[in-house]
Amino acid sequence: MGLKGQKARMKLGVTATRDGMSDEQKQDFHDFLIWEDVGELHHGDCVGGDADAHEIAMEVGGIYIVVHPPTDPKHRAFCEGHEIRPEKPYLERNKDIVDETEQLFAAPRDRHVEERRSGTWHTIRYARRHDKYVNF
Repeated sequence: MGLKGQKARMKLGVTATRDGMSDEQKQDFHDFLIWEDVGELHHGDCVGGDADAHEIAMEVGGIYIVVHPPTDPKHRAFCEGHEIRPEKPYLERNKDIVDETEQLFAAPRDRHVEERRSGTWHTIRYARRHDKYVNF
């Protein structure tokens, strides 16, 4: 419980592919933000799924957005968040996103097929190893 008996709002990390979220994933993410009372969103500032998550959070409103940009700007979305962390290599900044949040929302290409050479799946595995709940 937070101050005056209020429940603290959730800190949520997101990991997604550069291909972007499917329409179903976008709707699930939108609903999750509202149903779970997300107060803070952390994402990796890449085109595709990170940019989709950022846009949806902005539409929902009332969510503090923390951007974790990559050092390689090749796929960077350059989202304007409330807070922008220092640039880090992809896998390192993905670990920061997991470490700084309570849960992870994952939007891989296929939630039933784990890809070995995928940053999204690497982040999912890292979150699971660190006892973070992963939502799909």
